Amino acid sequence: MKLGVFLQSPTVDEMIRDALDVSARGIRSIWTPQIFGLDAVTALTVLGREVPDITVGTAVVPTYPRHPSMLAAQARTAQQVTAGRFTLGIGLSHQMVIEGMFGMSFDKPVRHLREYLDILMPLVRGEAVAAAGETLTFQGALEIPADPVPVLVAALGTQLLTLAGRRTEGTITWMTGSKTIGEHIAPTIAAAASAAGRPAPRVVACLPVCVTDDVEAGRATAASVFEFYEYLPSYRAMLDREGVAGPADVAIVGNEATVRAALEATIEAGATELVAVPFSNRERTLDLLATMV
Repeated sequence: MKLGVFLQSPTVDEMIRDALDVSARGIRSIWTPQIFGLDAVTALTVLGREVPDITVGTAVVPTYPRHPSMLAAQARTAQQVTAGRFTLGIGLSHQMVIEGMFGMSFDKPVRHLREYLDILMPLVRGEAVAAAGETLTFQGALEIPADPVPVLVAALGTQLLTLAGRRTEGTITWMTGSKTIGEHIAPTIAAAASAAGRPAPRVVACLPVCVTDDVEAGRATAASVFEFYEYLPSYRAMLDREGVAGPADVAIVGNEATVRAALEATIEAGATELVAVPFSNRERTLDLLATMV
């Protein structure tokens, strides 16, 4: 089973310490989000250099604040430093963030992503690009020797999944249960990739995980920690598809046997990789994950 974990720490030194701990358990896939802490690409570049037996990936970097040529340069630099062990996960973020915090237009997000990929994808492969869209333009190439960078899109809706399947290596999901992965995410992106003559896409499923004997307390913690996501439209749509009330209901919570079965069910539904977010009982949770890689 391809299985990784989220790391999110206030300092790079703490991330290195946590990555060494995770790697020592045999878990060799580390992911981190770009929110309002450390710069994810920079931190993972250091992490990949300091802990050479792991793969690293962003889950995810919002596209709007970074021109695709700049993000491509960061990604190829990370790929060079990590010797080909870096994956770039990107996403649109959310209207309330892009408009409310950055003061940027969130108009026509599918158009934005399409134009973004027009520039990003050739550049991360080391190719020149000449693209002139309605909102994004770039002509030129990057002089950064590196392997091509795999790109995953945080795609949940049909239009974004179709675009991701046609243009990128796959998708990375959050707050999306196994039912929705099996009935919507995996078949939609796979059909788009097949129609475009591309290889079968990666479906990287990120989910909160807690190994505990007190399921009620574990779900209460999940409800508190992840409450915010219930009110973001893209995640709310996935929760509704799953037929659940909130994030606590898609969190994987229970004893070792229960958690193992739920993770295996997510793979059987169509996820190609799992990324666990241990939100409570970290040591016990990591101990189980280590037995599943």
